[in-house]
Amino acid sequence: MAAMKLRSEVLDLPPYRFEAHGAAVKLDQNEAPEDLPEPLRRAALERLAARSWHRYPDLHPVELAERFGARHAWPSDGVVVAGGSNVLIQAATIVAGLGRRVATVTPTFSVYALQARLLGAELRELPLGAGFVFPVEAFCATVAEGCGVAFVAAPMAPTGNPVAVDDLWRVAEAADDRWLIVVDEAYGEFAGVDHDALARAHPQVVRLRTLSKAFGLAGVRLGYALADPAVATELRKALLPFSVSALQAAVAEAVLDAPDVVAERVTRTVAERERLAGALARRLGVQVHPSVANFLLFRVADAAGTYAALQRHGVLVRRQDHLPGLEGCLRVSVGTAVENDAFLAALDAALAEGSAVPEEVAHG
Repeated sequence: MAAMKLRSEVLDLPPYRFEAHGAAVKLDQNEAPEDLPEPLRRAALERLAARSWHRYPDLHPVELAERFGARHAWPSDGVVVAGGSNVLIQAATIVAGLGRRVATVTPTFSVYALQARLLGAELRELPLGAGFVFPVEAFCATVAEGCGVAFVAAPMAPTGNPVAVDDLWRVAEAADDRWLIVVDEAYGEFAGVDHDALARAHPQVVRLRTLSKAFGLAGVRLGYALADPAVATELRKALLPFSVSALQAAVAEAVLDAPDVVAERVTRTVAERERLAGALARRLGVQVHPSVANFLLFRVADAAGTYAALQRHGVLVRRQDHLPGLEGCLRVSVGTAVENDAFLAALDAALAEGSAVPEEVAHG
């Protein structure tokens, strides 16, 4: 039988790849380092046991939307809940970018560009400036013409640095109502800032949030958007009906009932991030970049060799050296104090096993 003639945008696109590796210390996916406390897990299971599993869930999870709206003092009809913020990225691309333009920076979260290419939108990727600075002038010029959807991760990923609030205001004003501006706040809890005022002043701005990081629910797959109610209505049209299960909702509701657990996790993670950044900065041959997220990007003389050596010592991090401007870079998620100490010990061993350090790396 002849090969099926599928869309060229699909055939030309490589699949999203993630290669899982086993390791005693797993610091490669920016997950919460600890699972939910046992009492909270029991509370989630009790909620789950009280659900009717043979019935469809709500068409859209109204109760969860109300809970998230209350958390942010945002109107519940402007909250869109989905099976992960990735799903909302796709929805925004369908609603505002299909047959139009998608703008973002590079390097950044790969799903923005992946969805643009998959859906056949015109993609514009603007390189970050020196020190991974957001290219505000180029971005404003891009959204000053045409129409589409623009994605900005704030804090930025995989670099971890913040985006200046004034820069995002400039982008929103340049875009006017011709572009949907999606500010992805996946790591917002760790940065201690959000873009509430921006979204309230500009109805074309949508904020994305996830439960995979600070909430510690990466395995549950839930995210939500905070949008102008009129925009939220359109975003929901791009979601499949009944797409958030009763099982997901039960776990999320249990965690929302325990805000102190999330707050304590954020406090511990931020403290460990600062300790880990300081420790990395003191190591010869390592250049660590400032971060307000729950991970650190660092540069070494031999990223491939260091990555492999860390694995041999039971520690898994993420290679980033294939991305533009990130030559020699690895990324480590902030783990528990014990995990971070294990990573530092493994890194010392890896550096000792490695080759001589180039002078420009040694002196930062």
